[in-house]
Amino acid sequence: MPNNEEVTDLANLFKVFGDATRAKIMSVLEIRDLCVNDIADVLEMSISAVSHQLRILRDAKLVKATKMGKEVMYSLDDDHVSQIFKCGLSHINEE
Repeated sequence: MPNNEEVTDLANLFKVFGDATRAKIMSVLEIRDLCVNDIADVLEMSISAVSHQLRILRDAKLVKATKMGKEVMYSLDDDHVSQIFKCGLSHINEE
């Protein structure tokens, strides 16, 4: 059984996943790496709103930023994030 700190950390991780905007951002990053402007365009959101959500996702180690020239590209942090996302989608689509 996980200890109290692990349970709290896990609950906080799922809180981050629990926001629809952040889930949308992760779903587009599941397809390919994008910069803030492109994410904002795809989701029809303001750049500042996307930036705010990306900061939360980065702090939770769900998204990483890579500087490419003058642009910062965002991607899912690792395969674990992708697996959690896919498992969640699979679960909600069960009959």
